[in-house]
Amino acid sequence: MAAMIRVLLVDDDALVRSGLALMLGADPSIEIVGQSPDGAHAVQAVAECRPDVVLMDIRMPVMDGLTAIEHLRKNGPDPAIIVLTTFDTDAHVLRALRLGADGFLLKDTPPRDILDAIRRAAQGEPVLSPAVTRRLVDHVTRSEEIPEYERRSQTARQALDTLTEREREVALAVAAGMSNSEVGNALHLSIPTVKTYMSRVLAKLHCENRVQVAILVHDAGLGP
Repeated sequence: MAAMIRVLLVDDDALVRSGLALMLGADPSIEIVGQSPDGAHAVQAVAECRPDVVLMDIRMPVMDGLTAIEHLRKNGPDPAIIVLTTFDTDAHVLRALRLGADGFLLKDTPPRDILDAIRRAAQGEPVLSPAVTRRLVDHVTRSEEIPEYERRSQTARQALDTLTEREREVALAVAAGMSNSEVGNALHLSIPTVKTYMSRVLAKLHCENRVQVAILVHDAGLGP
């Protein structure tokens, strides 16, 4: 029997938390290990409950979701963090992804899709489609000043230049939304080899997860 996925719910709206707990808790593969009303409580709850996946609101009192994500990512890539949001073209969402969130969901996302995202995040697989990532990056960068956009693009290109040819191919495949098995099929590599290359890519690019790799590739102007 597969291990249950431990989930922490973080939202300042008690009704949202209760609704999510009721919906997710009905699935036999999900265990709700805690609920937090703000980011500060969430950081403490992660240390105590050790969830596999955190569903994180952005706008909260005491400590917002962005600050909480930043605190959590100082300790590494675990747990997986999925941001809950109302608008999918919000600059705060892109900042959350840059800070290390693994993906985002709209609060009106159908329950089946929320469950699928949680399972994928727990397995380290892509939560966001490349089209969604591309649209979000494009929307936010259009509002940036040209010098800021050029600085970010140059930094991204310089980072990608540190990769070997094969590592670069893996990074581009990740930006295209491929899973490890899909990368292996495309590049004729075994899954363990793909994982090894993926670890090297994350380390060299100073990224916590695949989403950050995809955003960096898009910043460099090389995304799909």
